[in-house]
Amino acid sequence: MVERSLSMREEANNDVGNGKKWHGSISGIICAPIDKVWSLVSQSKRLAEWMPMVETCTTLAGKEDELGYVRLVSGFMFPQQDGDRSWIKEKLVSMDSSTHSYVYRMEACNVGLDGSINSLRLVEYMDNSTLINWSFEINPLEDASEDIIVDYLGFVYKSCINRIEGAIEAASRSNV
Repeated sequence: MVERSLSMREEANNDVGNGKKWHGSISGIICAPIDKVWSLVSQSKRLAEWMPMVETCTTLAGKEDELGYVRLVSGFMFPQQDGDRSWIKEKLVSMDSSTHSYVYRMEACNVGLDGSINSLRLVEYMDNSTLINWSFEINPLEDASEDIIVDYLGFVYKSCINRIEGAIEAASRSNV
């Protein structure tokens, strides 16, 4: 289940325009050392390896590991009524290799999530494993259920976390 951090949920539900945000977070444990996980998740060119719905990730501005870096991610992340691909223009607002964490803000998109914040943090876990915590904050969407949107995002992000270990194993096999 998606963890939520909104207080007074009943009052905030579908309360568009009041400045309150919808929040969620998903976690998972990967049987791989933190450095291998970081090497995968911190590189935009490798997004499609662990995000099953991503087809392309293109650099629009800046350098990948520097604040202000902008990328365009496209694929089938969010279903479109016309069957077209989703696209999201994201800006790197924080990256810290020493704490294995980063934050991207959705600058523009065709899925209604402009201004959303996605944070990913890795933590060393026992026996060469890594705990991944992916949290998100979105502006309330008009005519949408907070529970449905937060649960859907949790499902999408959990599917990504679930693919990380396999992507690391596949990369190791191809480097042998």
